[in-house]
Amino acid sequence: MRNGDTTSGAIVYLNSLKGYSAMNTSADSAPEAAQPTAPAHTPLATKPPKRRITPTLLRRGVQGAFALFLVWVGWNFYLYVQWATGKSQTFTPKPPSVEGFLPISELMAARRLFETGMWDVVHPAGLTLFLAIALMALLFRKGFCGYICPVGLASNLLGRLGERLGLNRNPPRKLELALQAIKYIPLVLLCYFSFFAMSVDEIDSFMGAPFNMVADSSMLFFFLRASTTTLIVVGVIVAASLVARNAWCRFLCPYGAFLGILALASPVAVRRNAATCTSCRRCQRACPSAIAVHEKTRVNSPECLGCTACIEACPQKDCLHLSAARSRVPFWTVAAGCLVLLFAAYLWAVSTGHWVSEIPPGMLRRFHMIQFGG
Repeated sequence: MRNGDTTSGAIVYLNSLKGYSAMNTSADSAPEAAQPTAPAHTPLATKPPKRRITPTLLRRGVQGAFALFLVWVGWNFYLYVQWATGKSQTFTPKPPSVEGFLPISELMAARRLFETGMWDVVHPAGLTLFLAIALMALLFRKGFCGYICPVGLASNLLGRLGERLGLNRNPPRKLELALQAIKYIPLVLLCYFSFFAMSVDEIDSFMGAPFNMVADSSMLFFFLRASTTTLIVVGVIVAASLVARNAWCRFLCPYGAFLGILALASPVAVRRNAATCTSCRRCQRACPSAIAVHEKTRVNSPECLGCTACIEACPQKDCLHLSAARSRVPFWTVAAGCLVLLFAAYLWAVSTGHWVSEIPPGMLRRFHMIQFGG
C-alpha cells in the first residue's frame, strides 16, 4: 500500500471516531435535557396539619365531662340515700347538684321567689340551677340541652346508633309539628298549676311537705325500683330515639320546650348567606333537631340547640356562621357562655349561702324514714 493511501485511510478513520463520539455525546445528553431539573432542596418530611377543635369535638368533650361528673354525683347521692334510709351508718353529704333534676319544685320555688323574694331553703341549689339554665336560654339559646343535659346526650347517642343501624327516619313536616306539640302539653299544665291554680300559701305548704323534702330521693327510687310500666315507657322512648333523631328532646321533654320558648329572645343565632347557599341540605342532615337551616336567613327556631353542627357540615365557605346581635362570633360562643354562666352561678350560690340546704341532715334522715320506711 502506498503512503498516500495509508495517510488518507488514517484521516478517514479518525474522522469516523470523532463522529461516533459526537453521536454518543448527543444521545447521552438528550434524555438529560428532557428530564425535569431536580429541586435544589427537597424536605425530608412534611409536618402533619394541626388538629383544630371542631363543633362536634367540642360538644362531645363538654358532654363527656359532664357525664363523668354526674356519675360521681349519682354515686355520692346513692351513698347519701343509703345513710338517710338507715341502710348505712356512714354519713355521706348530699351533693346539691342533684336538685337540678326537680323541675316541678324549682318552678314553684321560682314563682314564690318572684312574688315574695324568699329563696328556697329546702332545695336552694335547685333554684340556683333553674334560674341559671333559664338565663342560659335567654342569652345562648338551648345551650344547656346541647352541651350539658345528660338526657340530651343519651338521646343524641341513640339517634346516632339508629342512623348506623339504618333505622333513623325523618318524619314528614306535618307529623313532625304534631309530635313537637306533645312536649308543650305537660309544660302548659305545670305552668298552670304553678302560676295560676296554686296560691303562694299553697306553694309554701307544698315546699315544706315531707314529700318535697325527699323529692330527689324519690326520683332515685323511681329508677332503682322501676315498675313494669316505667320500664315499658323507657323502652318505648329508647326505641323512638333509634327511629327518630333526638326523639325525647324534640317531641317529649317539657323542660326543653320551656327553654326553647326563652331561647326565642336570644341574640345568638346561626345566620345563612343565601347568595352562597346551594341548598345541599347537609346542614339539616347534621342538625340534631333536623331544622331546615337551608330555608332560613336566621335560625331562631325553639328547637335550635346552638350546637353549630350545621356550620361544621356546610361545604360552602362563609355560608353559615354564628352571630350575636348581627355581629359574627366564634362557633364556641354558646358552649363557653353556658359554662361561664353555670360556674358563675355556682360560685355566687356557694359564697352567698344559696347552694347547700339549711335543713339539718338529721331532720332530713327522719323524713326519709317516714317516707320510705327505713
